[in-house]
Amino acid sequence: MSSVSRNTETAATTAATAATAATAATRVGTATARHATTRRQVLAGGGAAAAIAFTGAFSELFAGTAAARGHGGYGPLVPDPDGLLDLPKGFRYRVLSREGDPLRSGEGQVPGNHDGMAAFAGRHGRVHLVRNHENRHTAKLGVPAVDGLTYDPAAKGGCTALELDGRNNVLGERVAIAGTAVNCAGGPTPWRTWLTCEETEDKAGTNGYTKDHGFIFEVDGADPRRTGAVPLTAMGRFQHEAIAVDPRNGIVYETEDAFDRPFGLFYRFLPARPLGGTGSLRAGGELEAMRVPGVPDLSAIQETGASFDRVEWVPVPDPLAAETPIRLQDFGPKGITHAQKLEGCYWGGSSVYFVSSFARSAEGSAADHYGQVWRYEPGRRRLTLVVVFGPDTDIQLPGESPDNICLAADGGLMVCEDGGGAQHVLGVTRRGEVYAMARGRQNIGPPEEPEWGEFAGVAFSPDGSTMYVNCYTPGTTFAVRGPWR
Repeated sequence: MSSVSRNTETAATTAATAATAATAATRVGTATARHATTRRQVLAGGGAAAAIAFTGAFSELFAGTAAARGHGGYGPLVPDPDGLLDLPKGFRYRVLSREGDPLRSGEGQVPGNHDGMAAFAGRHGRVHLVRNHENRHTAKLGVPAVDGLTYDPAAKGGCTALELDGRNNVLGERVAIAGTAVNCAGGPTPWRTWLTCEETEDKAGTNGYTKDHGFIFEVDGADPRRTGAVPLTAMGRFQHEAIAVDPRNGIVYETEDAFDRPFGLFYRFLPARPLGGTGSLRAGGELEAMRVPGVPDLSAIQETGASFDRVEWVPVPDPLAAETPIRLQDFGPKGITHAQKLEGCYWGGSSVYFVSSFARSAEGSAADHYGQVWRYEPGRRRLTLVVVFGPDTDIQLPGESPDNICLAADGGLMVCEDGGGAQHVLGVTRRGEVYAMARGRQNIGPPEEPEWGEFAGVAFSPDGSTMYVNCYTPGTTFAVRGPWR
């Protein structure tokens, strides 16, 4: 595969096709038409950007956010002559960091498996990027162990932090936490730290680990030694994916990406010290799981706009899962609500949004879908299915599903695709139009080089001028600039 050196920028120059997948579903109680445009039909429609509008309740997705203006999307994607990242005309990228490069701190090499990420404002216009590395015990390029920042010396996951100037020049790159395992996603806090999540339930003695795993850790990208490597045990031990913090009261919402039945739960953590700042989550709190009465499996809900006004929160019997995984614990005769592939999570307006990347009845789900986005309004205790990607959007490509999500500079969404084949960062406008923002190129180099993996960790700079995004493998962090609206 063709590679670019650090700080190389590539501008898009030639027209190409955009890619997107979406299905318009009916609002509950409203006779709206269902569109069945497939992803393959969109890919075949070369020469113009494709924007497919969702109907009904999808407009609720951006309630309380800045309105998107102008057209849906930024035009067709342009093939990158360097074979790394296709973008619309007028946009350009810079490679900030690649796995195997030396860390500027001198602590070792840049680890692999780049995943969740966030950008924080620093002093003098600088930006601090905190980046997860989803390394298992078998990883070839783990996060280097650093004194004072390592939880379990036998684990290879963790985070690295990049410091950038206003032009995205890399000023520094170092280990932010080490000795954690399978750091998948996480989320930012209102006090500008990153909560990194372990997507595993392995205990000490498993896979060579010397400590229990499955925790959340707080990471300060500007000064990692302020936070160290301390597990936030009260927030639960399970296969964490992502979090979102209610900025009004500090309640933390958490998703669980469990790999087998019964699938994961959606949680909230009530901190003992709400909005207490860096380190406050160590003071503990109460962990609860969401119960939607009469809905044991969210995949069974198939109609966009379906709402539930009696959402309940049930205390978790044993947050540390000393004997039994939380999703298998006894939540009483009414049970608890599960969902397959609970992944992306973010706060927008007065609501928390979370993603179920897909559900497959053959694997134990109640029904099939290629992705759901749910909205929970704490003030109303209301849960709403905002959008669902149904199987008829692309029968032969079921793996194309939403994963990491973030608010875009124009008030819409950016969604990282997770599946087989060509991978995209998809934009979604406030009106529900879906468009391709970036496409990772397939392997065009020697056969021994791997294909580009999924996108992850999409985030915007504090001033909205730059979109940062990771390629999972080969681990690469991009900065994308252009005529953002």
